[in-house]
Amino acid sequence: MKSTRPEGRRIAIAAESLYLANLLILPGIGFLFLLALAFWGREGRAPLAAAHLDQTVRASLWAGLLLIIVISAVMAIAGAGAMYVWTLVILYFIVCHTTLVLLGVFGLTKALAGHCWRYPLVGPPLPGGCPQAKRHV
Repeated sequence: MKSTRPEGRRIAIAAESLYLANLLILPGIGFLFLLALAFWGREGRAPLAAAHLDQTVRASLWAGLLLIIVISAVMAIAGAGAMYVWTLVILYFIVCHTTLVLLGVFGLTKALAGHCWRYPLVGPPLPGGCPQAKRHV
């Protein structure tokens, strides 16, 4: 019996899982594994796998930039001595980090369903032939 699962689904799930691991339990190490997965066997990859890998690598880079550069800029401009600065930094980190995690969970559910998904604002365009969810009107 032929499987109805889209080609590249396992790699898509692995990519989204590594994105979440990078944010939640293995910062840096999860990103290195994600990069290794993204650059290993790039040619001939199924559109579903290619889409999720491109999305997660790009989103991880943006996550790092958002968290490091903005927090560093706030600390440099306002100084690290004031209590309100630490309140702003912690609040920004929590809001930004939580948003990135929720987007990662949504991407993982799309990968589990065998659908492509584009991260809002930071995700590159989806490749042609990428399976999409059917829209019910």
